[in-house]
Amino acid sequence: MVAYSPQEIKLFKKLNSPAKIQDYLNTLKHNKKDTWRSPRNVIKHKEAYCIEGAILAAAILEFHGHKPLIMDIRGAHPDVDHVIAPFKLNGYWGAISKTNYAVLRYREPIYKTLRELVMSYFHEYFLDNGIKTLRDYSVPLNLRKFKKYNWQTSEQSLEDIAEYIDTIKHIPIINKKQIKNLRKADSLEIAVGKLREWPKKR
Repeated sequence: MVAYSPQEIKLFKKLNSPAKIQDYLNTLKHNKKDTWRSPRNVIKHKEAYCIEGAILAAAILEFHGHKPLIMDIRGAHPDVDHVIAPFKLNGYWGAISKTNYAVLRYREPIYKTLRELVMSYFHEYFLDNGIKTLRDYSVPLNLRKFKKYNWQTSEQSLEDIAEYIDTIKHIPIINKKQIKNLRKADSLEIAVGKLREWPKKR
């Protein structure tokens, strides 16, 4: 049994659907530092970046009876990974996602497979020069593997989880010939891709 506070339990009870969890994540400021906070500390500080948001979402999903899953989707260098919280509803996959950008966000539970879910991010995953970079995704990581860390409420950094998810099996989504033939995002797509919810400086 996770030792959640009465305030955390009250909050989690309100967030009783993936959509409500996503709405809550959207209220959190964008964290620009590699702090690897636990769900408790994300709530306390009211800010998160992608893996912190995904782990918080997984904790709330677990509270409501789902498996606490996170998944890494990986971009080619120099682009960075993005971590999401996949969930299954009525037999279909969706995802909760904390991001400062306009497009790499929530995905409705309408995808038959995890690959379908990941591919929904493909065309929006590009660098400022328009080069599309999404290359692979990890198998889902069940955070119950880290039970001894008390990952839901720990005051310690969860950096070990961030490092571990980078080492597990990743599944390629595109081959070399396809990479060679990719069209760059156009100027309008690039402009939309640069939209931020939280400004660079605050």
